Amino acid sequence: MEELRAAKDAQKTKAILVTGGAGYIGSHVCYALKQQGYQPICFDNFSYGHRWAAKFGPVVEGDLLNFQDIEDAITEYNPLAVIHLASFIQVGESVRDPLKYYENNIVGTVNLLKAMQKHKISYFVFSSSAAVYGSPEYTPIDENHLKNPINPYGHTKNMTEIMLQDCDKAYGLKSVSLRYFNAAGAFPEEELGEAHEPETHLIPLMIRAAQNQKSINIFGNNYDTSDGTCVRDYIHVLDLASAHVKALEYLKAGGDTVCLNLGTEAGITNLQMINLIEKLFSQKVPHSIVARRDGDPAILLSLASKAKQLLNWQTKYTINDILQHAWQWHSKETYGK
Repeated sequence: MEELRAAKDAQKTKAILVTGGAGYIGSHVCYALKQQGYQPICFDNFSYGHRWAAKFGPVVEGDLLNFQDIEDAITEYNPLAVIHLASFIQVGESVRDPLKYYENNIVGTVNLLKAMQKHKISYFVFSSSAAVYGSPEYTPIDENHLKNPINPYGHTKNMTEIMLQDCDKAYGLKSVSLRYFNAAGAFPEEELGEAHEPETHLIPLMIRAAQNQKSINIFGNNYDTSDGTCVRDYIHVLDLASAHVKALEYLKAGGDTVCLNLGTEAGITNLQMINLIEKLFSQKVPHSIVARRDGDPAILLSLASKAKQLLNWQTKYTINDILQHAWQWHSKETYGK
């Protein structure tokens, strides 16, 4: 009996339940965990995740809307912590079908937190978003900026952060909410990259346009920026993955519940991105300038000094690295298969 208990305790020091572990960011997080000696347990319903991306540890096909699925995974693997990345992420769809987002992103998270409370799992790393800020009142955006999301997707992230604050006060659940800015890039060496369908992110859309010579739309060229197009802060997905592992280590060391921005603190406009892609790969990016979209801020730029200080985390990859890796990934004939 003592040997069995010791074995379970040893397993618990390494097993990390990663919800959405077969998704774009989740698969890179699983890789980063494995590199640091953890056992990532990929929990995914494969509605958007990919089976080819779930290759760094055990895979549990389950749904957060089914409490028993969560119970079974926790009972089998006895995880030390949960890294929660399973959410619907398309802003436009969230406006058209908000209940889909509230059910999946909120109800699913409540089920997950109830299971954690029942099994006394005390560490939670949450995939949040800069969407909690809405249209910024100032840039760069720090964590003290007013939270005023402007779409249901952003509301679900904000509501989850509030739940986590309450769960800390009530149950002692310690969490880190990581507010991503624009995730980008790929890890072609491990055959990991962005494969959303439909694709809504700008860098893969631009690269596909260059590789296939099919025009894309650039929304607005009359913003108050250097060339009239939007400015965004792009962060490499491997830098994001590293921050999740650092957040886990921070909690294990006794860190308090906190919300942190993750970005590079450097911005690039849409037209600058097109020019850079054309320069790096000697391919034109066919595009048309069309009217602005409602709700698109002129500038989204992070201040990430708090994450650097608390987590001892630094970004490693430049925008050139992001584009080189993404180009290599999208050049693969078998990408996404």
